[in-house]
Amino acid sequence: MTDTTPGWLTRDDLEEARARMPVLYVEAVPVRVDDSGEVTSIGLLLRIGSDGAVSRSVVSGRVLHHERVRDALLRHLEKDLGPVALPRVPAALQPFTVAEYFPTLGDTPFHDPRQHAVSLAYIVPVAGDCRPRQDALDLVWFSPEEASSPMVLNEMPGGRGTLLRQALAHVGRLS
Repeated sequence: MTDTTPGWLTRDDLEEARARMPVLYVEAVPVRVDDSGEVTSIGLLLRIGSDGAVSRSVVSGRVLHHERVRDALLRHLEKDLGPVALPRVPAALQPFTVAEYFPTLGDTPFHDPRQHAVSLAYIVPVAGDCRPRQDALDLVWFSPEEASSPMVLNEMPGGRGTLLRQALAHVGRLS
C-alpha cells in the first residue's frame, strides 16, 4: 500500500533513494536545564530494535521533502516525547554537530546499515511531561555523569554513544 501523505515515499521508493543518495535526518538530545541554563539531566529513549535487542537512543528521524528542518525537529520531538514535552528549540537553528552515517563500518564513528545519512544534531531543552510514543518503550533521565558512563554509552548502537559524548562536551558536561 502506498502512503499518500505528501513527502513520504513508498517502502520501495525509500529503499531505492537510500541506495542512491544520502538522506537528511535530524537528531535531538533532550535535556533538562536549571534556572541558569545548565544541563542537569539527559533523556534517552529505550527502544527494541528489529533484531529484538534493547538499546538507548536519542530522538531521530528523516526530514521530509519540502519540510523545514525546524518543523522536522519539532515533529520528531513530539512523535518520540509526546505532545506536552514542551521542547524549546533555539531561535538560531545551528546544530552542535553534523553526523554522517555510512552503511560500511569504519568510515566514521557513525553506522547505519540501511543507508548513507547526514544528520543535523541538536541539544533541545524540554520543560514538560515527556511520555514516549511510537516505537520507544520508555524515556529515562540520566545525570550527565551517568549518561557519559561506559555502561550507558555501550547501549547506544550505530555511534549514538559518540553523538551523546559530543553533546555532553558541547554543553561542558562531559566527565
